[in-house]
Amino acid sequence: MHFECKIVNANKKGYIKMAIMFYKVNNMYGCFSNFSKHGFELDGKYWLTSEHYFQAQKFVRSDIEEEVRLASTPMEAARIGRDRNKPLRKDWEDVKNDIMKKAVLEKFRTHKEIQDLLIATGDEELIEETTDDYYWGCGADGTGKNVLGKILMDVRSILKASS
Repeated sequence: MHFECKIVNANKKGYIKMAIMFYKVNNMYGCFSNFSKHGFELDGKYWLTSEHYFQAQKFVRSDIEEEVRLASTPMEAARIGRDRNKPLRKDWEDVKNDIMKKAVLEKFRTHKEIQDLLIATGDEELIEETTDDYYWGCGADGTGKNVLGKILMDVRSILKASS
């Protein structure tokens, strides 16, 4: 299987650390993106993408949650969810990572073909290669937290253990 990899760094002994990079939905690992069209059912509702679910949870049990769920595209769901004029739930910073993991896990449990692709990445590091997001991705200079990549690696471990 061919991997789209990038050298992340080399240590003093010359060992090169490789990683699988993802971001755009039309690339080989595009299904790792929250914008990929791999819908799933969660909390009694159907979600078009994991981005829809994630953004909607900022406004749980409100009309805005349903507005986000019904957005025609993940970009539209993100736009609504990022609107700071809307009342964000008070515990958002405490729960956002768990919510993302819940959505990503359900997405991969629902779609066997992308589950197989995720598991096939072995133990490689997964990095969301985005220039403008230093929390979910690696950021322009690679110093980002890459939380989405870490969540995907956690989900990969969970799926491996259950197969």
